[in-house]
Amino acid sequence: MSKRKSAIKRETKETKINLELNLDGSGKWQIDTGIKMFDHLLAQLAQHGIFDLTIAAAGNDQHHVAEDVAICLGKALAEALGDKRGIVRMADASVPMDDALATVVLDISGRGYTVLELPFSDNDMRGFATDLIRHFLESFAIEARMNLHARIMYGTNDHHKAEALFKALGRALDKATRVDERIGDELPSTKDLLEQ
Repeated sequence: MSKRKSAIKRETKETKINLELNLDGSGKWQIDTGIKMFDHLLAQLAQHGIFDLTIAAAGNDQHHVAEDVAICLGKALAEALGDKRGIVRMADASVPMDDALATVVLDISGRGYTVLELPFSDNDMRGFATDLIRHFLESFAIEARMNLHARIMYGTNDHHKAEALFKALGRALDKATRVDERIGDELPSTKDLLEQ
């Protein structure tokens, strides 16, 4: 199997992003977006997805940085997966963190779509707007061309809710991107096509 890696660079008048992704890594990460809470959440994604992730990002505001990191990460995932032959494709994960519980279900189907239920209370996110989590997930799913359903089941503390959510996303991505040796080089689709 070829190396499942990707490097994406994106530079606009609003942001400059350099991102490297290795799906077959070991959960190592080096992340600097200039937004400490966002860095923390992205680190959870890499750690619990067991892939290596390097991100250097700069921008003129949090909204543009979160959006453009999501775009780059989605593109990197799609590129690293190539034609998606042999992958598990669909997966889910639920993760608790103290008072909070989050569930993520996804399908790397070639079709970007999100259904999100994210009841945040706007507390304890160190200045990181919770609506950027919704925007990040939507932008990521579109570029990765996946169906992404994410739900915060309950919780009081927004930090705990967000962290459980990103851990669950990492776990689900780890499972969905694994190679299933039982199907060999086949596409996991009755159509024998996953949109690229």
